[in-house]
Amino acid sequence: MAPTPRFSRFSIRGGRRATIQRGEEAEGSYVDVYSTWVLFWVLWVALMNIGDSFFTMVHLQAGGVEVNPVAAAMLKTGCFGFVFLKAVLIGVALLVLTLHKNFQLARFGLGLSTAAYTALVIYHLTLFE
Repeated sequence: MAPTPRFSRFSIRGGRRATIQRGEEAEGSYVDVYSTWVLFWVLWVALMNIGDSFFTMVHLQAGGVEVNPVAAAMLKTGCFGFVFLKAVLIGVALLVLTLHKNFQLARFGLGLSTAAYTALVIYHLTLFE
């Protein structure tokens, strides 16, 4: 049987492969059904991204300053544009990380983004004190 491609018809109409079938394929292979844990971490990062967007807008309205130059440029598009662009950028990144979940760099990226966004939301919460 041929390896599962990055994109296949099964990805849209119900997957056929949830796990690695051969041990030598463990690193760098694709599946078209994703584990609950991968989906949990992707949703967690998406939720933290929404929280970051919300708290950024709250702090800016209270007189805060955006120190991230990319976010500052996106803010010039307005409130809706900022939230939309941020969601699209993070959504695309999460899609790429999910598709490549069996690659060490993607697992590292998902873990790093989980930790970074969680820490960022905690930081936002500490600014309320």
